[in-house]
Amino acid sequence: MLLDRRTFAAGSAALLSGCAGVGARTRTFANCAPLTPVNVDASRVIRTVAGLRPYRASGFVVRREALGDKALVHNYGHGGGGITLSWGSSRLATNLGLPGHSGPVAVIGAGALGLTTARLVQEAGFPVTIYAKALPPHTTSNIAGGQIEPAYLYKDEAVTPEWRAQLLAAMDYSWRRWQIMVGDEYGIRWLPTYEEIPDLKPSPLDPYFPATKRLSQAEHPFPMDNVVRFETMYVETGHFLRQTMRDIGIAGGKFEVRDFPNPQAILGLGEALVFNCTGLGSRDLFGDQDLHPARGQLAIILPQPEIRYAVSGGPGYMFPRADGIILGGSFELDQWDANPDPAAIARIIERHKRFFASFRCTA
Repeated sequence: MLLDRRTFAAGSAALLSGCAGVGARTRTFANCAPLTPVNVDASRVIRTVAGLRPYRASGFVVRREALGDKALVHNYGHGGGGITLSWGSSRLATNLGLPGHSGPVAVIGAGALGLTTARLVQEAGFPVTIYAKALPPHTTSNIAGGQIEPAYLYKDEAVTPEWRAQLLAAMDYSWRRWQIMVGDEYGIRWLPTYEEIPDLKPSPLDPYFPATKRLSQAEHPFPMDNVVRFETMYVETGHFLRQTMRDIGIAGGKFEVRDFPNPQAILGLGEALVFNCTGLGSRDLFGDQDLHPARGQLAIILPQPEIRYAVSGGPGYMFPRADGIILGGSFELDQWDANPDPAAIARIIERHKRFFASFRCTA
């Protein structure tokens, strides 16, 4: 099965317009398996954010080419799967760039892809400098929801068999790497996750969704049909990025705030090997017109430590984290405004409020 919210994302515009009918036909069941509902209210909102996902219908890019006398390795375009695939995609990139190289290495971009690329470069024994227009916490990765699931990533009809193999290779390494980092140090934990999936088909990605089970209505409290439960990891993204920057610094890595207006500006760097991890910035920097912004808007409400599950489907999605409960569910293609829209945020809050008030039973 491909547990991917791309199908849900295609309908998110309708949800944002207020067409969701959650709560309209709630039925209670005496034998319903209870869960604690999230306490959703506008008064509990602690921040709102909007991020521009670097979406490519034909999938993310990992490719090596020459730039003057330098070797340039691209690693960008991961849509909503940047956190999920960061370690694995960066592994593919470093496998392209590092063999036969000697000397220091440059990484452009300080989001999840740039930081994981830099760490893998260091683990291979090379000194690294990260050049970036902005450093965490001022990156798109900082406001990502952090679910380990490759979502909002590509269109089925636009990718090749070779690219699908690349996706599986990236997912496999990322999956193993995230597991060895679980714990408070990097802000990563396992959670049971409930999704609304009408048609559950076999997929090569099945191994990355362990304990998958189709649930009967008696096995969950949600006011939605076709519920599947599985386990996956969640990353508190701001915490992870801070800790990874710490690791890079401890290993001797350097950070330099610097903008590159064109590829020629990269030729002035002293490093002979450069990794491009600029995400959506690659559209202008390298002329990749297949890159499009896909805005995602989030409302973050006060934490509830007793919420130990995640859910997506009817209202959008809810991911509980130590820094707040993430409420989201928008995918706005070709929207360049990185500011949250108050009206859209209000609809996200209202949808989730109705959804959790419609639980058929509660703990």
